Parts: sequence; C-alpha cells; structure tokens
Amino acid sequence: MKIIVIGGTGLIGSKLVALLNQRGHEAVAASPNSGVNTLTGEGLAGALAGADIVVDVANSPSFADQDVMDFFTTSGRNLLAAAAAADVKHHVALSVVGTDRLADSGYFRGKIAQEKLIRESGLPYTIVHSTQFFEFLGGIAASAADGDTIRLSPAYVQAISSDDVAQAMADYTLGAPQNGVVEIGGPERVRLSDLVQHYLTFKNDPRKVVADVHARYFGAELQENTLVPGDDARLGAIKVDAWLQAQAAR
Repeated sequence: MKIIVIGGTGLIGSKLVALLNQRGHEAVAASPNSGVNTLTGEGLAGALAGADIVVDVANSPSFADQDVMDFFTTSGRNLLAAAAAADVKHHVALSVVGTDRLADSGYFRGKIAQEKLIRESGLPYTIVHSTQFFEFLGGIAASAADGDTIRLSPAYVQAISSDDVAQAMADYTLGAPQNGVVEIGGPERVRLSDLVQHYLTFKNDPRKVVADVHARYFGAELQENTLVPGDDARLGAIKVDAWLQAQAAR
C-alpha cells in the first residue's frame, strides 16, 4: 500500500516511515522540506495521489494558544479535504491521552478541534492517543522551571518510548479503521514529579522537582489520572531505566 506520513521527518514520523517500508509498503515522508505544506495546501494533492492511507503525526511549531489552534484547524481541514479528494481509505492521527480532559490548555484545545474535524470528515479514521514520550521529559522540565526549582504536578503518568509509539502507530495504520480513539502508554505508572526528578538525577542535573498539585501542565491543572490511559490501552515494553541506559550508551 502507498502510505503518506505527514510530519514524516520528525521523531515519530521518521521511525514510522522506516517501519512501514520494512513491512513491504510504500511509505513516503511528507513535510514542508519535501514540498508538502498542510497549512498552505502546497503539494498536498500531488503527494496524496494514489495514496491508500494518510498518517498525520505533525505538530504545531509554536505552542502559543492561537498558533496551535490555527495550525491544527487549518492543517486538519486542508489534509482531510485532500484525503477525501484522493479517496484515501484510512486517516490515522496521533494525539494525546487525556486530550478531552485538558480543555483549560490552549494546546489541547487545538488537539480537541483537530480530532473533531477528523470525526466529522466522513473518512474512515483511527485516532491514537499516546501518553508522554520519554524524549519529552527534558522539555517538560524546562517548561516548569523557575531557576533551579521545577514545579510539577504529582499526577500519574505512563510515559512511553518513541520506539514503542512508532510500533503501535505502524500496527494501527495497517489495521482496520477504528472510527474512534485507541490509547497507548508505557509499562510503568509513576507520578510526573517523581519521573522528571528521576530523569534529572540520572542526567546529573542538580535542579530539584517540587511536587505541587496546582502546578499547571501546559496551562491545565491535572487531576490524579488526567494523563493516564484506560484499562484497554496498548502498553509499550520499554521501561524508563532501560531507555535512559540506552540513551547514555549512544
């Protein structure tokens, strides 16, 4: 099958393209660098010609509230229209566990709008909700830093490696459209504040994490299980310590 991966040169997209090609499909990475721009529509029709499946793993380049909303709604409308015109049989999108519980966040309001467009498009679809990636722990720490102190919620998370995300995305991409949401997460449930402190300690970073139930996560206050997937979630195999050791060995 011919599969177009929007955002196919990024962290998840590049791994997904490689996996799909290894499985014998024609997977093509599409991004502004390859002449495909979902915001302007440039190159979309040509890229999607003859495509069986489209996978959207692109992210907003800016996390400012209005920028995120503009990105996900404009990009979503353009991509879905082009996919419909090309008679694409399956639209797959990567989103975030807890998105529907995070409407206080401008970023997640953008994701909610994106998902609504997909559900109402009439295209067969699968929305994959993932937990936080191990690769984003440094960014989470930076977003909550105040000098040498990092204030983070003690809400639970089940962070996942990008390799496990890519494997799950490949399986859902090649499977039948779910016409709904599926969830993926990591194998360990820990508190966000503890996980980031563990990450910093491993990195010999002297900053300290302070657990604060009112600390906001990208603009939203978290409840205990806001970021935790349900019982039917697909769980990855890679644990955080194994991932940290692998990163250190590189």
